[in-house]
Amino acid sequence: MTAISPGAALDRPAGPHTDYLRVRAGLASCGLAAGTALWRRVFAADLASQTAELADHPLTSRTRSDEPCAVSWVEQPPEPPATLALWAYHVRDPAGPLDKRRDGDTLAWTHNGLTHCWTTNLTVPAAPSAYDQTRGAFERYDDVLRGRGLALARHVLRTWLFVRDIDADYAELVRARREHFERHGLTPQTHYIASTGIGGGGPDPAALVTLDALAVAGLRPTQIRYLAAPAHLCPTYTYGVTFERGTAVRYADRTHVLISGTASIDARGEVLYPGDVTRQVDRTVENIAALLATAGATLADLGVLIAYVRQPEHRAVVRRRLRERCGRVPTEVVVGRVCRPAWLVEIEALAVLDAEQADLPAF
Repeated sequence: MTAISPGAALDRPAGPHTDYLRVRAGLASCGLAAGTALWRRVFAADLASQTAELADHPLTSRTRSDEPCAVSWVEQPPEPPATLALWAYHVRDPAGPLDKRRDGDTLAWTHNGLTHCWTTNLTVPAAPSAYDQTRGAFERYDDVLRGRGLALARHVLRTWLFVRDIDADYAELVRARREHFERHGLTPQTHYIASTGIGGGGPDPAALVTLDALAVAGLRPTQIRYLAAPAHLCPTYTYGVTFERGTAVRYADRTHVLISGTASIDARGEVLYPGDVTRQVDRTVENIAALLATAGATLADLGVLIAYVRQPEHRAVVRRRLRERCGRVPTEVVVGRVCRPAWLVEIEALAVLDAEQADLPAF
């Protein structure tokens, strides 16, 4: 069983048919068929003008495609000349086609007694404020989970929260999430959930907050470890927010390490190197490496990096510096404002390392 997270920049002047063939060719070079896709995220430069094309394209449609797949759209412009970029999660099973099905905004894949559920683009646009919309999005997700016999505290491994105006609305998101988590028993004394909360718009222009999430049913509690590197970066609750720095999920043959959105922060929660994007990238990579180390991983185990920058002109600088620090890891750099104005860049990551843990279920 092989999990791969390829990415591709889609250059609109080439046309959607050319893009489709290019992505298909890229999948074929990895030994992947289209049916191996579980989840795709599209980073768009301007969703308002691109929605019709995305809705009609077999790779990016949220309602129709060649095969069941969860599809997420977010307005976070990639590097020019591309106006779209694609991040996809594929699983190749030598035993045959994947057992997967899509129900509304959730794609469920079942294998080895586990069910992986990707849910995308949950919003409550009619609610009057970012606080109400965040609360409503989580309540909608509670309904999705309950319908599958799942629970937020037990089964959810990862969330993404996209905030249309993060400078104005992040504090309200933080308050709504903290209150919702407390109702579900998620506190500093228990655990939180790995997450990225970042500037970005969803498909509905009236939505101030959009939620994507990953839950897995069937994991044993001993398979999950929440990561901390207190000598490098403090727990998030130190400054009033509620997410895990990272989560490691152990299987019989591998460990997946989910690194939350991470920035240039120190052990006291202070911003380091304001105004210097290159030094902020270096510190962020150092923090990511420290988190990886607590799971027995290194930068060499990275499978994908997603970097968000406040200023469009920093995209090329950040990509170049990440290549220097991390090698040829698949990387996407998009414009997405970070929750503190002094942070010029935030980076999330996924790492996979081989393991021999015969007492655990296989992936």
